[in-house]
Amino acid sequence: MKFLLAQINPVVGDLEGNAKRILCTASKASSTSADLVLTPELSLWGYPANDLLLKKNLIKNQYQILDQLALDINKKYGSLSITVGIAEIINDSFFPNLYNSIALLERGEWKIIARKIILPTYEVFDEKRYFRSEEKVSVLTKEINNKTWRIGFTICEDLWVNKNIEGRGIHKKNPIFDLKKKKVDILVNLSASPYTFKKLELRSKVSSFAAQYLQVPLIYVNQIGANDNLIFDGNSFILDKNGSKIKQLKSFSEDLSSWDIEQTKPQKYKFKNSEISSIFDALVLGVRDYAQKCGFKTALIGLSGGIDSALVSAIATAALGSNNIYCVSMPSRWSSSHSKSDAKDLARRLKINFNSIPIENLMSSFEESFINTISFEMAEITNQNIQSRIRGTLLMALANQEKHLLLSTGNKSELAVGYCTLYGDMNGGLSVIGDLYKTNVFKLCNWLDSEDSINHRKSYMLDTNVDIIGENIRTKAPSAELGPDQLDTDSLPPYSILDSILKGIIEEKKDLQQLEEDGYKKDLILKIISLIKKAEFKRKQAPPILKLSSQSLGSDWRVPIAISY
Repeated sequence: MKFLLAQINPVVGDLEGNAKRILCTASKASSTSADLVLTPELSLWGYPANDLLLKKNLIKNQYQILDQLALDINKKYGSLSITVGIAEIINDSFFPNLYNSIALLERGEWKIIARKIILPTYEVFDEKRYFRSEEKVSVLTKEINNKTWRIGFTICEDLWVNKNIEGRGIHKKNPIFDLKKKKVDILVNLSASPYTFKKLELRSKVSSFAAQYLQVPLIYVNQIGANDNLIFDGNSFILDKNGSKIKQLKSFSEDLSSWDIEQTKPQKYKFKNSEISSIFDALVLGVRDYAQKCGFKTALIGLSGGIDSALVSAIATAALGSNNIYCVSMPSRWSSSHSKSDAKDLARRLKINFNSIPIENLMSSFEESFINTISFEMAEITNQNIQSRIRGTLLMALANQEKHLLLSTGNKSELAVGYCTLYGDMNGGLSVIGDLYKTNVFKLCNWLDSEDSINHRKSYMLDTNVDIIGENIRTKAPSAELGPDQLDTDSLPPYSILDSILKGIIEEKKDLQQLEEDGYKKDLILKIISLIKKAEFKRKQAPPILKLSSQSLGSDWRVPIAISY
């Protein structure tokens, strides 16, 4: 029996377009004589479709599109069979009234062959809002060349049932245990599993456990592409019955790959990436897909000469091409000469469009207007925020006029403690590095300027003969340059300490006592907790943040604003 793994990039809600994408995979399947094409979870919708699933007209259109897709496949490719992820309506009076299902299209018709059992409601997932859980495991019996194959089907979370690996505790149901009684010949998992740090390692472990427990090969097919803040890395794979990898598909790229169930010898693959390079790939894909799926061809960045805007510029250039990146330097009276020259030099190295708009005269106009009209003299923090808001206004004006996607350049450390300005540097349509702590920003920039990144830079058409970020930017002390001789460490601990405490609070959910046991001083911990709390109202107004960690400060951070703790 031969399978075709179709690792595709659907557009959320584009049912007709996604059907065409699925149909295109059929030609590859036909040329490789595949018996069954496997597409990811909810492949007809794109994942996550969220409240689009509540639109009755889309549900109705889905069935019409599915009918036509089945006819088109049969007309062009005959006996070919394709699995498609759909939202199956349940005809009763209860809510939610949908299953997260897999339809099998063959011979001009379609039928439901599997429904999702375990519905995740953690991090970004909220599937119980839309779907009902199936009770029974799913097995497809298929006759190929006078032999009967029993194929067990699971959908994404149905595989994540080992608490010793994924760490969230025991589910009430365990589809893997239930499939043991069904004596399947192979296990298939169709997923839309977003990228986070070390996610591929976890997927491999839970899949290996399932393959070994059932003593059958396992096919894992994952969605790729970015949808809003979520990045899907692909990395589909096949394991043998001992849990060892036979085949690996590409990372962060669409891929089609055929596999015969008789092939058990591991195949060589060239897709082994380091974690640091995967972070870069993820962010590039995040920016590229967000821009393309939202209809933007160009991006705009406020380029300060600091490391954050430098990294965002490099990512954006890799994503959209140097000709489509527009950067603006907006120096004030406090901007150092080296920051101004560093910004210009970075733009030259990246070969991106660059302009400079000094804001000193605008600052003076604000100061004079306030003093002359209401005798109001701007204090230190107000003065700093006005500078940021002037820059934000200029950037939004340029973005509006030229139809650029404005990219926000703030990092996770700043967003956590509120060292960012509403309607200023927080302006933008997408926060590119808002889930990267400052220490990781430095690590990623150091990697970009190292020999280890040469092949990656080549693949994105970035210059390999010079440093991209540059030593001046990588080694200067962090500063917002909104006041005289200002440094971040004037009011914050060194980022190596700050980020460690932030990670403990945000990702690891540690309390005061646990952080004290880790060796941090009580006064410092309380200060950081207070800063996080006070900045909550800002984060609620931040642009979408590309998610990289298990706990970003975006849609999966659900802390109230008005609280006391």
